[in-house]
Amino acid sequence: MKAMIFAAGLGKRLGRITESIPKALVDINGKTALQLAVEKCSSYGFDDIIINVHHFADMVEDEVERLNKIGFRVSVSDERDRLLENGGGLYKARDFFGKDPFLLYNVDIISDLDLSSLYRFHIEKKGLATLAVRHRSGKRFLLIDKDGQMRGWRNVSTGEEILAGASGEDLSEIAFSSMHIVEPEIFNYMEEGIYSLVTLYLRLADKHKIFTLKHDDGYWVDVGTPESLQFVRDMLLKK
Repeated sequence: MKAMIFAAGLGKRLGRITESIPKALVDINGKTALQLAVEKCSSYGFDDIIINVHHFADMVEDEVERLNKIGFRVSVSDERDRLLENGGGLYKARDFFGKDPFLLYNVDIISDLDLSSLYRFHIEKKGLATLAVRHRSGKRFLLIDKDGQMRGWRNVSTGEEILAGASGEDLSEIAFSSMHIVEPEIFNYMEEGIYSLVTLYLRLADKHKIFTLKHDDGYWVDVGTPESLQFVRDMLLKK
């Protein structure tokens, strides 16, 4: 099965760390974040992988070459000229995908979520996409109805809210975990440009089924800051 790992970001929240390396290459107990993401996806059968590159692209491509030499199957979508965000980045890589559902995964996510359960849930629900979600602290949340369908988005710090085919009543807030299964049909509703997939999902949620799967058990960490990076290193050493 196919997957895309988003690995092109600038990693600005990591501060001085990403002045010399991309966030995909931060060290986590002897392995790069990219290797951990590739291992995670491959272990659940998503073993034909494409990643996008931008920040320190040559360094990331060297790591891809190393991963391929040790038995993984990883291709590259080149965004050197322009960083496209995950929506535009996915559309640029669209020719990589076939007729089957595929996985999207952020390189800076460390989680023990069973990706097979996410895939099975997606197949069962027959939606356009299924997003892994989790109750956690934050400022930006998806709004879902009682059936777990995405119906909107809210920024609790600014009060900004976007609704998609539902009133704001009877909707609950939940955070997106940056892991999702998507139907290739999604490309029919996409175009070139710089935009996020959440923006796309909000545009489509009124007429298409965008489901969510909660995974409140286990762990989930975004290694986007020096503090969370060190937390993950310490946590994984204890396991």
